Amino acid sequence: MPHAFYVLAGAALTVLAALSLGRLLYARLGLDLRPGERLLLEFPAGAACLHLAVFLLAAAGLVRKGVLLALAAVALLLAVRAGLFRRPGADAPSLGRRWSIPFYGLLTAFGAVYLVNAMAPEASPDGSAYHLGLVARYYREHGFTRITTNMYANLSHGAGMLSLFAYAFGRHSAAALVHFAFLLWLPLAMLAYARRFGFAPAGAAAGLFVFLSPVVGRDGTVAYNDVALAAVLFALFWLLEIWREERRAALLAPIGLLAGFAYAVKYTAFVAAPFALGYVALVLVRSRRPPWRALLMVSLCAAAMMLPWMLKNAIWLGNPFSPFLNAVFPNPYVHVSFEEEYRRHMRHYPGVTDARTIPLESALRGGALGGLVGPLFLLAPLALLALREPAGRRLLVAALLFGSVYAANIGTRFLIPALPFLSLALALAFRRAPGALPLLVAFHALASWPWSIPYYADAAAWRIAEFPWRAALRLETEDGYLARRLSTYPITRLVEAEVPPGGQVLAFSQLAEAYTSREIRVVHQSAANSLLGDFIFTAMLPDYQPTLALRFRFPAARARGIRLVQTASGAPDLWSVSELRLRHGDGELPRLPAWRLRAHPNPWDVQLAFDNNPGTRWRSWRRIAPGMFLEVDFGREETFDTVDVEHSPDQWAVRLRLEASGGGGWRPLGGEPELLERPRKAGLRRLAATELKARGIEYLVLFEQDHAARDFGQRAAEWGVTLLGERGGARLYRIK
Repeated sequence: MPHAFYVLAGAALTVLAALSLGRLLYARLGLDLRPGERLLLEFPAGAACLHLAVFLLAAAGLVRKGVLLALAAVALLLAVRAGLFRRPGADAPSLGRRWSIPFYGLLTAFGAVYLVNAMAPEASPDGSAYHLGLVARYYREHGFTRITTNMYANLSHGAGMLSLFAYAFGRHSAAALVHFAFLLWLPLAMLAYARRFGFAPAGAAAGLFVFLSPVVGRDGTVAYNDVALAAVLFALFWLLEIWREERRAALLAPIGLLAGFAYAVKYTAFVAAPFALGYVALVLVRSRRPPWRALLMVSLCAAAMMLPWMLKNAIWLGNPFSPFLNAVFPNPYVHVSFEEEYRRHMRHYPGVTDARTIPLESALRGGALGGLVGPLFLLAPLALLALREPAGRRLLVAALLFGSVYAANIGTRFLIPALPFLSLALALAFRRAPGALPLLVAFHALASWPWSIPYYADAAAWRIAEFPWRAALRLETEDGYLARRLSTYPITRLVEAEVPPGGQVLAFSQLAEAYTSREIRVVHQSAANSLLGDFIFTAMLPDYQPTLALRFRFPAARARGIRLVQTASGAPDLWSVSELRLRHGDGELPRLPAWRLRAHPNPWDVQLAFDNNPGTRWRSWRRIAPGMFLEVDFGREETFDTVDVEHSPDQWAVRLRLEASGGGGWRPLGGEPELLERPRKAGLRRLAATELKARGIEYLVLFEQDHAARDFGQRAAEWGVTLLGERGGARLYRIK
């Protein structure tokens, strides 16, 4: 029970700090909002300010409980003086009993289920991995540290900064409760927006459409960010609508802050700033007023939220938009090939072979796409009927714009940011049909009640499936609950017990990083980790091993350097070279310290083609294209008559040309190469393990579904590893 108190206190303090900063912002701008809108609009704007304050503390290494408590106390004191708790005056007309009872009744019933699930120990896949794994690390280290081995650390973590504030006081569940606060905010905000513009019953129905949606309920009760993003985008839209009506210039500041905060919450909301700027420009141009001052205000405020994240990545990673746009900003931390594969994977989920099945999967089934919005949303095309009304047209434009990024990741939860706008448009379409909205709400509530969903949805659909009140109150231990609900938790706790502080663990699948202080390096999460995985696969797979060689023969030549140029295109192959050797007669030219090695692309790993290790290889990590090269500058002229390019068979489309430097340029050398076969090397497994250990990896976690698991299980002696334990279908090894 004491822990449950700290969970609630951590979340409440975070929300109160956000409200306080929001009150101070609006008071400073001289904005006095309507009573029913004041707290609702102060919360997201204050959350944006709180996120920035925590970011700056993290950048300065000052994330400590006392510092955060002082920040909250000062903000609260100043906000109280600015009227945070002043009694509201008269507001818009009441919603009426016909809608008040079902609206607040369903909010209470579903909200109770949601609250208990949010208070339970964090057991979501991504929440227990990188979302709170990074938050826990930032808290342990009192702020940001340069992380180059986890691409998720490169994302903007606007909601994560709020989670960090809550985590300091109530740990994992407090962070989830902050996300739940955004979930609870959404239907209330949608109702308040609709009351302002004269369609309160439609707003109440639309708020319930969103709040009761199974995927929204599940997402909003864990430490994710999709519901928070939906709330920020809706607050932005709502403020723009108020500004359009009232034209108060001071409103442009929170509009810009929210537009930038949306990007800070999630990269996919990069459209928020152009939307806000376009909205403001269109309104002012239509009224024949110059838009430039207004656009400058919105831009500056948005930049204040967005630039810190870009600068953090630019300074530490050389790419302000990491882990994306790596072809534009080349860097040694994320491979272009990974980015391309990641994008492809997000657009094509297993089990979805036909895009025409996505509406049914996302609305009704939920298994293949990780959740369902509910069968009500099969009626979404009817929202087009809202085009008859000006408000409906603006809502549909917002739904279309904020939903336009859905194609980048077709998981159901990526529809959430567009749902408030789509739901309001759908409710507007039915608001004049007698009895239609109450009927739709009743159907949606019955279909979305957590214990109704198994009757029609896939068993694997991501949804709320229990009412874990004992776990929420910590009457059931956190260990017991997590061992039962989170498959990666047992092996994570074994890692915590067996790996010493400072130890690094290589894994092929995500662990529950939020529950360990050890560094987990997942193979696909960075270029350096992928290289470690490549060492392992090279030792196991014949297609990765240097069993072929291209030999260029020519009359003895003198040159200052050579260049190996790749000339083919149009294939998905990645070019690799296991070893590049130069010979003269029967002897190999010794590699001297004066040699200067270059490669394009991936100049950072070029040494792997010259390290005399058959278990390592230089790879382009990009699809083959003409002009890729490996180059050696000898520092002086050398004589040689043979160049051998040892490589693996997994690159049949590659075509190479050898060039030599001399006479101020490059000249072709050697003509077409001869293809030779090489015997497979012995002892590659031990070589790979030695290379891992030399790069700081002494421990490995392998789940039974990982490709390397069986090989390690059967050939542990060849790898030179010791099994330390097995939990939940995963094994922990130590490299000897």
